[in-house]
Amino acid sequence: MSEKLQKVLARAGHGSRREMEAWIAAGRISIDGEIANLGDRVEADVKIRIDGRAVSIKSEEDLVCRVIAYHKPEGEICSRKDPEGRPTVFDRLPKTRDSRWVAVGRLDINTSGLLLFTSDGELANRLMHPSNEVEREYAVRTFGEVTDACIQRLRTGVTLEDGPAHFDKVKAAGGEGMNKWWHVSLAEGRNREVRRLWESQEVQVSRLIRIRYGMIELPKSLPRGGWVELELEQVNYLRQTAGLPIENRTLLGTDKHSVARAKVKSAKIKRAVNKHKVNAAKNTRQR
Repeated sequence: MSEKLQKVLARAGHGSRREMEAWIAAGRISIDGEIANLGDRVEADVKIRIDGRAVSIKSEEDLVCRVIAYHKPEGEICSRKDPEGRPTVFDRLPKTRDSRWVAVGRLDINTSGLLLFTSDGELANRLMHPSNEVEREYAVRTFGEVTDACIQRLRTGVTLEDGPAHFDKVKAAGGEGMNKWWHVSLAEGRNREVRRLWESQEVQVSRLIRIRYGMIELPKSLPRGGWVELELEQVNYLRQTAGLPIENRTLLGTDKHSVARAKVKSAKIKRAVNKHKVNAAKNTRQR
């Protein structure tokens, strides 16, 4: 059965579906020697090239969905290459065969913490779609006076240049004087949204760390610049959240460079999946 070219390439890990659409529009991809067009559908036996290089388009059954958690340090950018020569988040990731890592969202250069990568571009595409509303949690160190009224506004919503925004949760997490720590969560991934929300209250963010994505937490033992491959149970939590079928295979344990294993209990994952389904159904009814 034929499938859209961008979906096939994304699933094989050559990039997100949006990236593949941009590459097709730029004339970088060919099918059996002919420049591809947006909307082209392909069968499994065609020969596809990206920038003249033959690429693999294995069937869905032949691909193993992998996900790694990376502890991004400050100073790294979320691009594969940088004209200025700055380090990127892809520099330290493990090598893969017949695919490449696709980032699930981005963190700006001054933000550290949890960043997920997957070999399945379709999974990345769905997790990044606004309709999934996956909750992100951040540890934030602020400088400036933070009043109860300020916190209330951040919870109920303020107007940013790209529309209304708010934190789902704001919780004090220690600190002294004008320097305070907070844990905040939201279910969006707009550019610099956490920083812009605080700045709307004339409060400066001096440190920002993502500590959770959905039910996947940043492992406390994972050093900055380190990565860990997620266990099958965690991979399937993400796949169910994205509305994809579960994965039955894993390559975990076959890579000697893996530094740790993130552990999430089965019951906790099932509760998270069920909660997501309930929220999705509720949002659909409200629309």
